[in-house]
Amino acid sequence: MAVSRREATLGIVLALTAACSTGATGKAEPASGWWRQYRSRFLDPSGRIIDTGNGGISHSEGQGYGMVLAYLANDQDAFAAMAKWADAHLAQAETGLYAWRFDPRSPNPVSDPNNATDGDILIAWALALAGRKWRVSAYAEGSTALRAAIRRTCVVERFGRTLLLPGRVGFVSPADVTVNPAYYVWPALDLFARLDGQAVWQDVIAGGEDILLQSKFGPLRLPTDWVAVTASGLAPARDKPPRFGFDAVRVPLYAVLGRRAAQANDIGAWWRSVMAQQRLVPAWIDVVTGEQAPYPLSSGGMAVVARTTGAPAPTQLDTDYYSASLQLLAAARF
Repeated sequence: MAVSRREATLGIVLALTAACSTGATGKAEPASGWWRQYRSRFLDPSGRIIDTGNGGISHSEGQGYGMVLAYLANDQDAFAAMAKWADAHLAQAETGLYAWRFDPRSPNPVSDPNNATDGDILIAWALALAGRKWRVSAYAEGSTALRAAIRRTCVVERFGRTLLLPGRVGFVSPADVTVNPAYYVWPALDLFARLDGQAVWQDVIAGGEDILLQSKFGPLRLPTDWVAVTASGLAPARDKPPRFGFDAVRVPLYAVLGRRAAQANDIGAWWRSVMAQQRLVPAWIDVVTGEQAPYPLSSGGMAVVARTTGAPAPTQLDTDYYSASLQLLAAARF
């Protein structure tokens, strides 16, 4: 299986530990102010979004997040720079997708041409939004082509289900298909269906909604970061820790942004129970054993908690790229 683009490296752990939820909460700074900070901290002049918690590498995910956030901030120059950089460094002509990882420290910065489907979805979403808002036909056309490539390359029919692959290579075996519940970016997929016709995306959307309905594991009924789909049903992926963690924290975020708040009910109930005991929300929990991370959820994660439960949100933008991206998205309205 392909290596996850959200590896549990020491850099990520340290960043999440430092960016804990103990900071001030309350009324957040206006999103425009946060965007200026985000752009200053994470956007290289070349147009590359830098993952500060993972050794300064970049991802298609990061370009997608940055482009969506630039659209929301009406920052056309930043958007154009990020789109141009992604096309120049990550675009894969043979598949029509984007390579998932760029490491500037390597002689070959793009050593793995495999994609991350959520990164492609985010970029296609951003291009569609921007093309419509700013009347840039090249953006709209780029989104159309990328949507077609996602649909052609990253959707499979297995075990009587329509499944969205996390990447085109490395997630299918004779026994199972590995999926990531957090790759279903609902507001993006809903827009794709409106643009391309419901018939093109309805099976992907319905299949993803079914995945979320059944990805409720352990006593707390929580989704895991990675899920194995087999002929007999769903289970936490065998080769990954069975955690509701760094990836799955986006499940309730996309559920709320995509007007599917019911998908987050069990997650919200667990978060409320933790906060009712006046405890910090842990960064992850093992859905099988109940083991919890020895450090708290990041500010970005706490912003998702706030959007999901109505709890106070952190008021300072995190210095970690992933956490800050979640904070800005949690404040967004589409």
